Amino acid sequence: MNISQTEPLLLSDDAHAGDYIALMKPRVMSLVIFTALVGMLMAPQTIPAMHPVLMLVALILIAAGAGASAVLNMWYEADIDAKMERTAARPIPSGRVLRGEALTLGICLAAFSVVSLGVLINYLSGALLLFTIVFYAWFYTMVLKRRTPQNIVIGGAAGALPPVIGWAAATNTLALEPFIFFLIIFLWTPPHFWALALIKNEDYKRVNIPMLPVVAGIKTTLWNILAYSLLLVGASALPYVLGFSGLLYMQVAMIMGAGFLTLAITTLLVRQKNKWAGGLFAYSIFYLFVIFSALLLDRGLA
Repeated sequence: MNISQTEPLLLSDDAHAGDYIALMKPRVMSLVIFTALVGMLMAPQTIPAMHPVLMLVALILIAAGAGASAVLNMWYEADIDAKMERTAARPIPSGRVLRGEALTLGICLAAFSVVSLGVLINYLSGALLLFTIVFYAWFYTMVLKRRTPQNIVIGGAAGALPPVIGWAAATNTLALEPFIFFLIIFLWTPPHFWALALIKNEDYKRVNIPMLPVVAGIKTTLWNILAYSLLLVGASALPYVLGFSGLLYMQVAMIMGAGFLTLAITTLLVRQKNKWAGGLFAYSIFYLFVIFSALLLDRGLA
């Protein structure tokens, strides 16, 4: 699929506001907003606190950038979305939104969010947001996803950047702390998405997307999930080990990590992929929310 094949940039008569919101993947956006907020609030107290209004503006613009990435992803993948059971009802393959509309919306959102964040907040956060959009919409979506089973591993960097952008928005600097948060999300992404890929394995086979279960099989995927889960639990201890957080966070991280490993091991041993992989996928979302909430709670108590 390429730009020359897109439909005219017209508005569809069948589209509703909810369809354009759906293009921006609001559930994914909510996780982006939350982790970006954590990055802002975990900034050192020695730097003047970010004004609440500017914080809200920054979060809205980061969310808009995440939405732009999602819209461009759906624009480019409309051909395979139409053939997959999980995605066939999305606004573009269902015909409610024209592909040209999606392309225009994605480009406008990307330009607006990057320029506004750079001008209203600081250029560092704007540059990081631009890098994130380009990395996800171009490098992951157009280059990696249809070519390598490591698409999720490499492409996960885009989804791991929001706390770094949030930190940069609050401080106009970079430091070790936000990159530890980046590492946690980066290592969380493969087991999270491979669990989903196990459930939707037939979908990915149908459209020839080389997800790990399609290319390497279920057993290898389950072993990879366990390996990354172990790395994730180890990385989740780093905020405490490096002095970014206290004992409360460490206790929560280890308890949640034990649950993650238990599900990963059970899924590997039982191999009832639809039952256990689904549980692991759902738990992984809960896991990330809880440990990042624990970071904030621990900082607040300190």
